[in-house]
Amino acid sequence: MPDDAVDAPVRGVRNALAAGWRVLDRGGAALDAVEEAVVIMEDDETFDAGRGSFLNRDGKVQLDALIMDGATLRAGGVGCVERLRNPVRAARKILSESPHVYFVGQGAEQFAAEHGVPLCENKDLVIPREVERLRAYQCAAANLPPKDGNDLFAPEISHDTVGAVALDRDGNIAAATSTGGTLNKAPGRLGDSSLIGCGCYADNLSAAVSTTGWGEPIMKLVLAKWTADRVLAGNLPEWAAQEAMNNLQQRVNGHGGIIVLNAQGQFGIAHNTPRMAWACKTVKKEEAGIERGVL
Repeated sequence: MPDDAVDAPVRGVRNALAAGWRVLDRGGAALDAVEEAVVIMEDDETFDAGRGSFLNRDGKVQLDALIMDGATLRAGGVGCVERLRNPVRAARKILSESPHVYFVGQGAEQFAAEHGVPLCENKDLVIPREVERLRAYQCAAANLPPKDGNDLFAPEISHDTVGAVALDRDGNIAAATSTGGTLNKAPGRLGDSSLIGCGCYADNLSAAVSTTGWGEPIMKLVLAKWTADRVLAGNLPEWAAQEAMNNLQQRVNGHGGIIVLNAQGQFGIAHNTPRMAWACKTVKKEEAGIERGVL
């Protein structure tokens, strides 16, 4: 996140925070709060989710999302969808109205349309900034020798997968994560964001977790569930979040960020990248920023 590009992400997470808090403030469910917060960020071209996402190798937007209810362990996820402005809306419909947990591609889009979630054209999700970014990346890559795969997570590019966690008045927690994946990804590539226990997880007995970053290492560690299990074992979310980032880097040389919240209202925010836009609000205070050290 370059120095001259920090205002938009912080503004975006603040807007998402406000949308989620409005739900909670009127007594709404945590599940509704995380959905509304993520929708705001999917609609914000600043982030790698919804319109304005990174383009895959073929110049298309392919989106993934998951939402999970900590009270019931019900979850809904979509993967590799190309015609949904707000994939988290479709994920929520799956959670609420399907015996299944996961739909991908055309099947996910068909389910969404049948349940009142409007479809769009893929071109409606593509913006000029990302067309130019893909062109520049592919031109540069064509003149470089093959790498070991780590270039899938280009360190000079902000990877703004979005996510939210919330606790409501009934003591229930929920989590949601949404992404456009990595720049120049192979068509059909699925990252961690929509995989239950990897990029998103929620259980009232442990924690609600959402991750951002390079998906392949996060998947290998099933990082969201790994973190929730540390909370279940009696560790504070702030410790579990930092340990998750340490584990990610030490075990698989992964980079990213994480937000963690338990049913007692204790939370943790951590990242092992230089910056990550975050915001949080409780009945006592509201905070937002782009850097978070050990709490």
